[in-house]
Amino acid sequence: MFQVPRLVIAAPGSGHGKTTVATGLMAALRDRGLEVSGHKIGPDYIDPGYHALATGRPPRNLDPVLQGEHRVAPLFLHGALTPRPADVAVVEGVMGLFDGAIGTGGMASTAHVARLLDAPVVLVVDVSGASRSVAATVLGFAGYDPRVRIAGVILNRVASQRHEDEIREALQPTGVAVLGSLGRDEGLATPSRHLGLVPAVERADEAQAAVRLLGARVAAGTDLDAVLRVARSAAPLSATAWNPADEVSASPGPAPLVASAGGSAFSFRYTETDELLAAAGAQVVDVDPLRDQALPAQTSALYLGGGFPEVYVEELSANVLLRADVFQRIGSGLPVVAECAGLLYLCRELDGLPLVGAVDATAEMTGRLTLGYRQATASQDSLLTATGESVTGHEFHRTQVLPGHGSPPAWQFRDTGYGGRTEGFASARLHASFLHVHWAGHPQAAQRFVAAAAKHAEPVRG
Repeated sequence: MFQVPRLVIAAPGSGHGKTTVATGLMAALRDRGLEVSGHKIGPDYIDPGYHALATGRPPRNLDPVLQGEHRVAPLFLHGALTPRPADVAVVEGVMGLFDGAIGTGGMASTAHVARLLDAPVVLVVDVSGASRSVAATVLGFAGYDPRVRIAGVILNRVASQRHEDEIREALQPTGVAVLGSLGRDEGLATPSRHLGLVPAVERADEAQAAVRLLGARVAAGTDLDAVLRVARSAAPLSATAWNPADEVSASPGPAPLVASAGGSAFSFRYTETDELLAAAGAQVVDVDPLRDQALPAQTSALYLGGGFPEVYVEELSANVLLRADVFQRIGSGLPVVAECAGLLYLCRELDGLPLVGAVDATAEMTGRLTLGYRQATASQDSLLTATGESVTGHEFHRTQVLPGHGSPPAWQFRDTGYGGRTEGFASARLHASFLHVHWAGHPQAAQRFVAAAAKHAEPVRG
């Protein structure tokens, strides 16, 4: 049994200020001297980057679809206990409180995860367009599902003290406590672009300053003692903490070196991916395709995660030395996994500018957003999968890839509306796809990848 004080930050819908409040709350509690664990519900990579700045800990995601419902509480405990036990955990929700994967009855919603964690919920409400009606909204959410406990509300974008007083008075009969309020403040806005907020890694000093400001504003407008009482009211969790060493076994012999793309263009990577690779016996080293001119000499495999190559395509294309090195090494059999941004980077070109060329295809930006969970099956044996093996992944991009001469696909999608569609490129040494897969839900992918890296390293060792 683990007693981890915890709460979930939710909202009636998107745009109410969940990320603002959750990140500010993490920063404010840390400023109090507490060890704070931050978590994000859903597949999003961007919000957890701000959580990491606020907490000083690795970013964590919780997603019943990608990870499996039975892994959510264990992964939460792992994040709350690693690298040090947290004094309190703050979990940021996704969309509206009860909004989940379409057609699943609320699977992977904030409410679903709150139930799995047996965690109290704090509802953030944008009150800029209402006053007493806010009480009806809160009361409706509090009574909609008795399995979800709304323990308090934080009012966001309050216009004046008079406005706040009116809302507080209306809320009194509901029995839901007001834990804090934030005024309208354009200084709290975070810049966005075609796929959401600009990642923290791309803003560096500005992001650090924004998180500090959020912490100060939330501390000034919120009863942090009351928030901690809510978090400490959560019952002990009976789950066992997830351990990557229980999911994979370490390859014998020296650790193969896995180069993993990072930096501003490749900022999408789940923390558990690195943990699983390390548990499987690999040494993971970051490379920045914008800056580094070659992979490390002893590289035995390359992982290219997600990010925004379309934003940095000119710089990526201009790094001719790294492009040539990656192309040559892939031609020599280097095992490579590429997800979304990584797939684009391996194409011959993106928006007319030359890139690596290891995948016989061209890529381009489009005006269409491709977004959603996917059920996918491997059509043949590949670097990551065996024939017929199924995974659940997530697509999130505004790009398309136009294949050249064709290639065995990485996946065949089985979803309604997508059934029969093939996607990606796969072989014994390369797996490139738009699909993001959370390897905590499919740890065999890490096991196979490291085994391939170890095999590739054998001639070097000899």
